[in-house]
Formats: sequence, C-alpha cells, structure tokens
Amino acid sequence: MQSDLATGHESEIVSAKKARLGIKFFFLYLIVYGGFVAIGVLNHELLAVEVFRGINLAVIYGFGLIVLAVVFGVWYNFLCNRYEDDAERKEVQS
Repeated sequence: MQSDLATGHESEIVSAKKARLGIKFFFLYLIVYGGFVAIGVLNHELLAVEVFRGINLAVIYGFGLIVLAVVFGVWYNFLCNRYEDDAERKEVQS
C-alpha cells in the first residue's frame, strides 16, 4: 500500500530510490542463486554431500534461497516504508 505522498518531485525521488533498491536486491539474490546453479552444473556431486544431520547441501541451499527471498522481501518493504516516511516528514516540514 502506497502512502499519501503528494504528487511531484519528491514522489519521483522516492520511486527511483525504491527501484534502485529492488534492482540491488535482485542482483544480490541472482548471485546467490547463480552459485546454486553453478554448483549443480559444474559439481553436482557436491549437492549430495550431507551437511547437517543427514540433510544434503541441495536441500539446505534450496531452503536457504527461500528464506533469503523472504528476508529480502521484508527488508525491502521496511526500507521502502522508511523512504516514504522520510519523504512525508520532509514535505510536512517544508
């Protein structure tokens, strides 16, 4: 849900900040996911190695990717709300 930012320059700045943040998170996740794919392609035997109590690396890495996506989503939402709140405060002060 988007807050009631006044239309104008400040709203465009907030939108640009949110877009840049989303792109940064996307590429960070892409690097981590690319590591999973690279292991699967280049050394798939490594994914079968038991890491923790009989659970192999593929399962740990896969669940790690899911958890990372959720963490990034929550973090993105938190930071975007902060950007919007800062913009609203700045607008009220002026």
